[in-house]
Amino acid sequence: MNRKALMNKSIDYILAHLEEPLSIEDVARQISFSKYYFCRLFKEETGESVYSFIKRMRVEQSAIDLKLQMDKRITDIGLDYGYSASNFSSVFKGYYRLSPQAYRKSLETATVSNPFVPAKQEVLDGFDAYQSKVRIRELKEQHVMYERTLGNYQELKDRWASLIEESAYYDETTVLIEKFYNDPAAATEENSICDLCLTLTEALPDEQTMVIAGGKYAVFPYEGTIEGIFRVMQGLFRMWLPKSGYRMRENYGLTIYQGIDWEREYVQLEMCIPIK
Repeated sequence: MNRKALMNKSIDYILAHLEEPLSIEDVARQISFSKYYFCRLFKEETGESVYSFIKRMRVEQSAIDLKLQMDKRITDIGLDYGYSASNFSSVFKGYYRLSPQAYRKSLETATVSNPFVPAKQEVLDGFDAYQSKVRIRELKEQHVMYERTLGNYQELKDRWASLIEESAYYDETTVLIEKFYNDPAAATEENSICDLCLTLTEALPDEQTMVIAGGKYAVFPYEGTIEGIFRVMQGLFRMWLPKSGYRMRENYGLTIYQGIDWEREYVQLEMCIPIK
């Protein structure tokens, strides 16, 4: 494997084990590197130390859990990620300038700041508006070629353009899928993780291919501007999912595009949440 593929493998392992005791040695072992060589390579490839990455992802995932599991005690969410009650509050406040209690309280309103449009407050649709459109479907697994992006969500349009232009796998039958691991409302601006995926007709022996698991998904259709995706997606996760009776079964979501007008920045897509 090349360096990039090895770092992707290490990140995948970290994301899958955030709620377990996890040491840098554990992660390095997955790619057969020494701890010290792995730490140096990870910092070179991502711009962040392994320790800082693990800590940040745990805090960001705890913020997502505070949103999606409103009936779960805050102390129990902290414990899930290895924090005592007092330590969790201190670490959380260091990232969000709010205690976990204040952060959860802020989720009771139907407005959210749009990180992509400075000073804009989005008003979210209510549960019923989503409930009338969400469909529970069994999606098939997808073999995809992917490019992992670490950075600002606002750069995705340019990243897509480069990927499509350079890929030997892209043609008129290819479906574009974003596999996103962060909540833009909770992630720091420069630290998003998103896989830009091009569907394949068959599995290929390539380091930059993977399988997106099939199974039960909540699927919500959207047609509108790219700018509007944030508001609609926040409503789906914040207003619909916590009251739906479902829980996420994986720590990622999918955006599956049916059509994109790059010049008008207008899209047709389906937002898909893996559920149980």
